[in-house]
Amino acid sequence: MDTNQHLKKTAEATPSKKRETRCCNGFKVFLVALAFSFMSKALGGVVMKSSITQIEKRFDISSSVSGLIDGGFEIGNLLVIVFVSYFGSKLHRPKIIGIGCFIMGTGSILTALPHFFMGYYRYSTETLDNPSENLTTSFSTCSISENLFLNRTSPMIVEKGCEKESGSYIWIYVLLGNLLRGIGETPIVPLGVSYIDDFAETGHSSFYLGTLHAVSMIGPIIGFIQGSLFAKMYVDIGYVDLSSIRITPKDSRWVGAWWLSFLVAGLLSIVSSIPFFFLPKNPDKPQKQRKDLTSLHLLKTNEERSQMANMTNHGQNVSETITGFIQSLKSILTNPLYFILLCSSLLLASSHIGSVTYVFKYIEQQYGQSTSDANVLLGTITLPTIATGIFTGGYIIKKFKLSLLGIAKLSCYSIAASVIIQQFNFAVICENKPVAGLTLTYDGNNPVVSHINVPLSSCNSDCNCDKSHWEPVCGDNGVTYMSPCLAGCKSSSGNKKPIVFYNCSCVEVTGAQNKNNSVNLGECPRDNQCTKNFYIYVTVQVLNYFFSALGSTPTIMLVFKNVQPELKSLAVGFHSLTIRALGGIPAPMYFGALIDKTCMKWSTSSCGKRGFCRMYNSILYGKTYLGLIVSLRFSALILLVVLIFTMKKTYQGKNTEASENERKDMNEANLEPLNSDGYFVPSSKADNETHM
Repeated sequence: MDTNQHLKKTAEATPSKKRETRCCNGFKVFLVALAFSFMSKALGGVVMKSSITQIEKRFDISSSVSGLIDGGFEIGNLLVIVFVSYFGSKLHRPKIIGIGCFIMGTGSILTALPHFFMGYYRYSTETLDNPSENLTTSFSTCSISENLFLNRTSPMIVEKGCEKESGSYIWIYVLLGNLLRGIGETPIVPLGVSYIDDFAETGHSSFYLGTLHAVSMIGPIIGFIQGSLFAKMYVDIGYVDLSSIRITPKDSRWVGAWWLSFLVAGLLSIVSSIPFFFLPKNPDKPQKQRKDLTSLHLLKTNEERSQMANMTNHGQNVSETITGFIQSLKSILTNPLYFILLCSSLLLASSHIGSVTYVFKYIEQQYGQSTSDANVLLGTITLPTIATGIFTGGYIIKKFKLSLLGIAKLSCYSIAASVIIQQFNFAVICENKPVAGLTLTYDGNNPVVSHINVPLSSCNSDCNCDKSHWEPVCGDNGVTYMSPCLAGCKSSSGNKKPIVFYNCSCVEVTGAQNKNNSVNLGECPRDNQCTKNFYIYVTVQVLNYFFSALGSTPTIMLVFKNVQPELKSLAVGFHSLTIRALGGIPAPMYFGALIDKTCMKWSTSSCGKRGFCRMYNSILYGKTYLGLIVSLRFSALILLVVLIFTMKKTYQGKNTEASENERKDMNEANLEPLNSDGYFVPSSKADNETHM
């Protein structure tokens, strides 16, 4: 008899173990797939940020337009975030995440698509159709005895080029691709995190989430590495004879194969979507088994019937739900602690978003670094520093068991340190490049008051040069000239590289024995002092990133610890929504618009339309870019100080120095919850508080 019972129990346990194995395996597959999607999401973000300057040159657009493109991601995110958050948990979450990954990948591929049908990149006004046909013999040199027509673009060519630019708004495809990427990214985090929280073993959720974010750091690493490699490849690689390309990656006009990065990111996102379509809605039972057992197990307990009744009543009282939502939103917005922190976080996020969007451009323009070098540098210093800062912030809070007020002070001190350190960047702003016709007279001898309409000098006044032409050359005197013609050069080395121009009348070298002065193709490099400033800037940025990251963890904790427990989710969600809507979208645009104000030399299309900026006023650019960042952070710092004083006043008479564990002990001892003002309230009143 005992043997029969044992066999029966064994037979009953076997299916249970199989289901448990399927559950674990299905959940583990979900974790791996979600980690892959997190990595792809982070990769796509880094690719867009690191490609901004190349996109500006390729599509001939200003920084304000590129800021709009960058903000397209947040616009797409906001379009669907409410629907995804509300309906996503009610639908098949793995499939929704899979669809999101597929859309995200499609958006990245759409961003790269214009490259294949917009023609060859024209790095020179003389580059018309195939760059391979533009040999060095087509350079504009000083032709005193020849007709003006030789050194100016012919009306026929202008008309042809202007017709080609009927597709000059093709950058809109890049905007749509980034918008689509934002739409696809939306369900990954909220639905993925909620799925883990629902089906992970008790106490394991935090470990899984930490692992996910750690794995996602692989994405930026791949992004920076491939960004550096692809930036060294010419944009039209595979379509043109690279030996005929005049410029090098060090040239300011160089555009790398930016589209390859988007293709890689897009394909990885699409591949990451595949596993989600084969996962069950819930990992506890296989899909087929659930379908077979659905009719047998409906409403099998009174508890389930009660839950269904509650859902029905909830559906019948939509108006009450909306009213409750409005009242809950009003509750958190009238909470002074939450509102002050929200405004401070918005300012901090705006400074961070604007800074990251244009940091590649800043390094290239201010210190003369190539796009490839900028990718390697930022990848090397940013990721380890930010990771260390975040870890240190969490460790300090745990180690010293900081109270809520202590957490606020830590955040304030961190931001204050960041603002102070940022001041050193003003001291390492480089002087303006010596450029004839912009910062110096055309003979390169005297500075000019304004870069607008600088008159020609006697050395090139008879050369019939086109002032709008941009083919920068570096003289032996260390001065950059906008073209060989404006340098007064009469001849060149032909097809031999490096390309050199001779008999340049505007180039005067101190101590030269003859007038046979020469220039080399490309801008002059920065001087040694600017190179030293660059290394100081890197050191300052390491400290700046560390303290900024150090304060991020305390700020996040303050968001949900200063509101009622039942409003925690709404507080975090509204905080994220505000940052995206008022920080992620406008910040790149107004940063870009202010940076455009510092431009000295714009590219000009054959239709006479202004394109991207070729040369910035380094001093004005540095002060504008850094000044805007510091202004936003200093304003946030002031609000944090106000927050601390408000918290002291709000918690006056309460034990604000109690540690988090002590607070838990107090709560377990039946002490009442805090109301929206931070005071303890009776249970009856707390229960009547409106909530989501």
